[in-house]
Amino acid sequence: MTRQRGCALLSGIVALIVALSAALYVGVAADDGSGRRNTVVQGPAPHNSAAPASTGTWVGAWSTSPAAAEPRTETEGMAGRSVRNIVHASAGGTSARVTLSNLYGQSPLTVTHASIALAAAKDTAAAAADTMRRLTFGGNTTVVIPAGGQVTSDAVRVTIAYGSDVLVTTYSPTRSGPVTYHRHARQVSYLADGDLTEDVTGTAYTEETPSWRYLTALDVLSNEADGTVVVLGDSLTDGITSTEGANRRWTDVLSDRLRSAIESGADLPRYSVVNQGISGNRVLTSGLGRPAENPSGLDRFARDVLGRPNVKVVVIDLGVNDILRNPALADPDQILDGLRTMVRQAHARGIKVIGATLMPFQGHRGYTDAREDVRQQINATIRDGHVYDAVADFDKAIRDPYNPRRLRSDYDSGDHLHPSDKGYAQMGEALNLEDLKGSAPAEL
Repeated sequence: MTRQRGCALLSGIVALIVALSAALYVGVAADDGSGRRNTVVQGPAPHNSAAPASTGTWVGAWSTSPAAAEPRTETEGMAGRSVRNIVHASAGGTSARVTLSNLYGQSPLTVTHASIALAAAKDTAAAAADTMRRLTFGGNTTVVIPAGGQVTSDAVRVTIAYGSDVLVTTYSPTRSGPVTYHRHARQVSYLADGDLTEDVTGTAYTEETPSWRYLTALDVLSNEADGTVVVLGDSLTDGITSTEGANRRWTDVLSDRLRSAIESGADLPRYSVVNQGISGNRVLTSGLGRPAENPSGLDRFARDVLGRPNVKVVVIDLGVNDILRNPALADPDQILDGLRTMVRQAHARGIKVIGATLMPFQGHRGYTDAREDVRQQINATIRDGHVYDAVADFDKAIRDPYNPRRLRSDYDSGDHLHPSDKGYAQMGEALNLEDLKGSAPAEL
């Protein structure tokens, strides 16, 4: 009897430990990079039959940077509407998870229903047959994201192929205040009235939108990619003048080049490429507000680069706006010091850094000879190897050979600052794929 009571007591202690561990797990919250923490999921956590069974590496298949609070959403948010974001996958996988952000919200965002599916075709809100999956968060379909927070979903089994268009849909029944969004998606997404999260026909999604809302990342459990390349940039990386819906940003070109080269037998690392460009972004200066809209490269580096999964390389293409948007003459040494700070942060995590030279902008309304001199000073230092581990010379790739202060005419979108599709393609070709090899040096 004593032995039986001892066994019973031991079993009770084990059960208590398991219960406490489970409670702690469900209550864990992750930092969103702004010092605030992720949501705590409410309610019981049922068994998630959608959990991944396969093995692989988690990599970023797509991402975007939360950049601002959407105008005219201060009161209603997206209450009573289904938001169907369309994103383009730069890696395939057997399972997926998404990240939702309420960074610019001023009150909790309640999402009662979310889903993921493959698009049935290009430029459509319809889902491919048998690909619709319900998303859960800590085993629950409902999640509350506090103001300033973000949350990552549970993994769900769904086969995503490289280059697929993926539908990620959310529904919130209540007012949540300002909507966290990325304005210049260069991709049409959709809105519908009511909870049509798992609607596969797409017929009710009659309102088109050029922005991404709430969604900031799609990760996949990949058996074809071993790491992630993160590109941190401004409108030149955001692809603001590229053809909408055509995936012609220079980062798309880089991703396709890398995959094609590997398929042709090249000895190159198997990496996905994700785009963390924000139009108007600067190295040193953030926008207004708390949290700041359009946070500087320095302020968002931890969130947008170090916070991505299995990052192996970061490509930095920033600095032009520090020159153009400074009402005084920008100090090139301050800009270079800011770039070096990000390089040190990357190196501390073993991440290799490739940096881009700053492209010309003569003919743009902000051009002056003095600003051109600042650009030339920065580029000379970058080319001399005093900033990055490797250099992508975008300036040389798309400048006019007869007037190096200007973009070549066929690479110019017409505003003398942003490239045409042909110019973006040239940028994507300018990065040496061999530079993706290796890791951060012990000392730069």
